Amino acid sequence: MKKSYNLSPLFIVVLTIIISACTLPVYRPPFAAGYVERGVASWYGGDFQGRPTSSGEIYNMYDLTAAHKLMPLGTIAKVTNVGNGRFVVVKINDRGPFVEGRIIDLSYSAAESIDMVRGGTTSVEIEVLKWGEIITDFTVQVGAFVMEENAQRLRDRLARKYPDVYIVQYETNEKRFYRVRVGLTKELRDAEELAEALSSEGFYTFITRKDLR
Repeated sequence: MKKSYNLSPLFIVVLTIIISACTLPVYRPPFAAGYVERGVASWYGGDFQGRPTSSGEIYNMYDLTAAHKLMPLGTIAKVTNVGNGRFVVVKINDRGPFVEGRIIDLSYSAAESIDMVRGGTTSVEIEVLKWGEIITDFTVQVGAFVMEENAQRLRDRLARKYPDVYIVQYETNEKRFYRVRVGLTKELRDAEELAEALSSEGFYTFITRKDLR
């Protein structure tokens, strides 16, 4: 004879909640530990040697560091060259690369560790191991100029329509650049909407963070 079990309605509800919770995907905030990003990496070296990074640290091309446009400064990430499987662990202490289609700029030593110096760029996978603690506002960059007058003209043009237009100076060992940026917001979505609006007017834009430079 088969035994029958009478389950109370309350028990069934609790059991359903437990099963549903077990099947829900694990949410990870952007750039928290476990976040994975794929794209093209480049590297930077001698032109920036001895210059302050966005974190305030002095750039040393022989340290295992990297630049990223959005990850909080101090983030620790594993970067794997998908072409050969070699990987390196770096600290994000700078901003960049400011070139379309690239997601991370490695120091010379970090690039050498994954055998990409000669090629200049390579496809990589980035895995966040530890989320950085230095979190700053998002901003949208719309231009970078060697001539300060050109940056001022663009700033004045944008200021007629957009608030919070400003110029940030940045120096390498070879040149000084004047970067024109628009807006400051703590919400990435707000920065994305601003970038879309500027792009629709013909500007080449990208989102970065406003750090020490």
